[in-house]
Amino acid sequence: MKIVCIGRNYLAHVRELDNDLPSEPMFFMKPETALLPDGDPFVYPDFSHEIHYETELVLRIGKTGRNIAENEASGYYDTITVGIDFTARDLQGQCKARGFPWEKAKAFDGSAVVGKFQEIKNSNNQKDIAFGMKLNGEWKQQGHSRDMIFSFNKIVSCISRFVTLKEGDYVFTGTPQGVGPVKSGDVLELFLEKETVCRFGVK
Repeated sequence: MKIVCIGRNYLAHVRELDNDLPSEPMFFMKPETALLPDGDPFVYPDFSHEIHYETELVLRIGKTGRNIAENEASGYYDTITVGIDFTARDLQGQCKARGFPWEKAKAFDGSAVVGKFQEIKNSNNQKDIAFGMKLNGEWKQQGHSRDMIFSFNKIVSCISRFVTLKEGDYVFTGTPQGVGPVKSGDVLELFLEKETVCRFGVK
């Protein structure tokens, strides 16, 4: 399986990091080894001093597809959850400043957290999904699918033009505003609507 992540999909987040607004979904990838095993803590890596959380809705691909038409894309994902795309912000900044790729800031081991998946009951509610994250019991990020620049269907269709999506792949759909740092001892709790889908600590 692979993990495909969408960047800059919420206007407020684009503005908070002073980035350019994309004209189409922009994506990067994490390897399977980036997935944090269920129940494990996130271990702060020794190569960074500025690890940031990015809370996102995550789709799981239900069947293999390539060059998927946007109006047919909802047939290729079947479940949803909330996850964290951890980012080594200091390394990312260094790479960007030198014009280098910044996979090492995004794709490191344990940098992708996913909660318990739930079925998407119908396509009509895809623009009405609330999610969020509490850090040590305090809300840090709260988002809503209606605020996405690019819809789930647009994202899946766009990715599949370039990369075949396979059953079991994960698609992180972008983070709203409010990203920030974590430290050892923190506890993160992820919510889909009002339900906790994941809770883990930082070691």
